[in-house]
Amino acid sequence: MLRSKITNNEIYTLRGFIEKSIKNSSIELRFVVDEIVQQEERSISEEELERYALIQKKLETGSKDLETLIRDKMLKDEKVRVANIYGNNAIVQKDFFEGLDVSRKYFDISDHSCNITSSTAIISKLNEISALDYDIVALVRGGGDRQSMETFNNVTLSELFIKMNMVTVTAIGHTVDETLLDKLADKRFHLPHDYGAGLHAIVEKLSHERSNSRALLIDEVKKDVTKQFSEQVETLEKQLKKKNEEFTEAQKTYKEQTEAHNKTYAEQLKVRNEEFQKLQVSSTKQVEDLQKNFLEQQRQRQAEMDSYKKEIAVLHEKNVQSAINEKTASLKANLETLTQDNIRLNQEVESNKTDYVKIIIAFVLALVVGFVLAKVL
Repeated sequence: MLRSKITNNEIYTLRGFIEKSIKNSSIELRFVVDEIVQQEERSISEEELERYALIQKKLETGSKDLETLIRDKMLKDEKVRVANIYGNNAIVQKDFFEGLDVSRKYFDISDHSCNITSSTAIISKLNEISALDYDIVALVRGGGDRQSMETFNNVTLSELFIKMNMVTVTAIGHTVDETLLDKLADKRFHLPHDYGAGLHAIVEKLSHERSNSRALLIDEVKKDVTKQFSEQVETLEKQLKKKNEEFTEAQKTYKEQTEAHNKTYAEQLKVRNEEFQKLQVSSTKQVEDLQKNFLEQQRQRQAEMDSYKKEIAVLHEKNVQSAINEKTASLKANLETLTQDNIRLNQEVESNKTDYVKIIIAFVLALVVGFVLAKVL
């Protein structure tokens, strides 16, 4: 059986042994580390230092996020412009588009070809593409021997690659070794199919997030609308209740006012009816008096007219008699004159019986006088 208790001496002895072992191990570990560092310093070349400096620079500047770029473009409903660099006569485009699948509608993809095993050719193609308005530039290769992969460790090519303003992507067909461009790229894929599938996965994720965001937004809006609607309904119910109470009170007041008004109107109507009846009686009496006065006045006017007619007749008779008298007097005077003329003429006839002209004149005058007297009488 194990002892359940350790003595103090044993503890001190064990502690000294551990401290001695740690001290000896530290000395040996420091010696080993120094040896490794010295060997590494002897084995690191100038080109490797340049590669290390490029990696440090990339770490300091940071990588451009491929997913953020695609998200911004999708939110703006703009297509992502992609420049894929393939080798001459390459057939890996099919693998890329198979991986991209239905998400191809979100991208505007241009194919560029060059000698993919030549760093000079790749540099020339990158300079050409950098002048164009692309969002993503990708080196795409289907595979190859290990020696051909050294192109993607070229320092000059790597310097240009990290200076590109667009998002840089590698998919150069190897899964074991990692080239310098893979380390410097903003996003690395092993195979062209993985590259297309990676873009598709990002689009699917963002579409799902946007759908969920819309659903959550719709739910929040529904909740807000429902809450606002409930509050409005509650407010409207309170207002309606208050309005109903005001309406009931107003209806009661209106009823009281209507009853008072009807009572007052009935009393006024009664007074008006009495006044109207009195007025009607008074008017009837006035009409009768007027009719009586009118008849009396008409009778008086008739009597006056009769009197006027009699006076007019008397005056007419007097005037006629006066006119007749005047005419008679005039005729008598004329007759007397004619008689005297006749006498004178007779005397002249007597004196001159041969004067026939005077006889004829006297005769004519006698006829005229007789005619006048006949007209007057």
